[in-house]
Amino acid sequence: MNHPHGTPAGGTTHRAAGADDSSPPALVYVIEDDPAVAKLVLSTLQEFGFACEAFGSGAAVLRRLQVEKPDLCIIDLGLPDMDGLDLMRRITAAGNAGVLILTGRGHPADRVMGLELGGDDYVTKPFESRELVARVRSILRRRSLAAGQAPGQRRYASFNGWRIDCAANVLRAPDGAEHLLGTAETQVLRCFVERPHQILTREQLMGARDLLPTDRSIDVRISRLRKKIEADPHAPAIIKTVYGAGYLFAADVTWE
Repeated sequence: MNHPHGTPAGGTTHRAAGADDSSPPALVYVIEDDPAVAKLVLSTLQEFGFACEAFGSGAAVLRRLQVEKPDLCIIDLGLPDMDGLDLMRRITAAGNAGVLILTGRGHPADRVMGLELGGDDYVTKPFESRELVARVRSILRRRSLAAGQAPGQRRYASFNGWRIDCAANVLRAPDGAEHLLGTAETQVLRCFVERPHQILTREQLMGARDLLPTDRSIDVRISRLRKKIEADPHAPAIIKTVYGAGYLFAADVTWE
């Protein structure tokens, strides 16, 4: 996707030097009201080849979204004009951008709430620059894999009366009701339906390596899926926890 870059009102634009115009870099919006932090994030992204724009308020980025949609938004939860979680809801409703939460809030509930509302990942302040880049790349890679279906690749999977459309991120219940899944949820569910009755590690389900023991992103996504497909999410019969090993999808799956 080509991104014609200009300087938005209320924002600052940087484009990676030497970027190949035939293959434009991913466009990242950085919503951060601390100029020092914003400068650090921008310089880090620029160094690793990303195009990026910085915004000091939620209102500024919402105006920009009417003109151009990014591939990813990095959102500080503590903004001067609106709550970062509310902004995240509005951004995910406005398009298909990935969301990385950047927060100085130390309480796990804030991070869990962000993931519950559709965030792909989170990084806490202070952060290490290379970790930030690794998480940005991981989100973009997962979303790209979820969005790009190769010709002939299996698209529809059915299990226990449920049916998932892996290309449209739609899960249809046995009673016909449809649920639009987030990209991260679809990626996890696809991992399960491609390998039923197998123990999958948290790293396999996240498509990542060396997850920190404190990273609860996958647990939040499992919880969200259980709430949708389990008769009793507190006593799951389909997505089972294998303590000390990972998770197991205990259902037969058919593909079409």
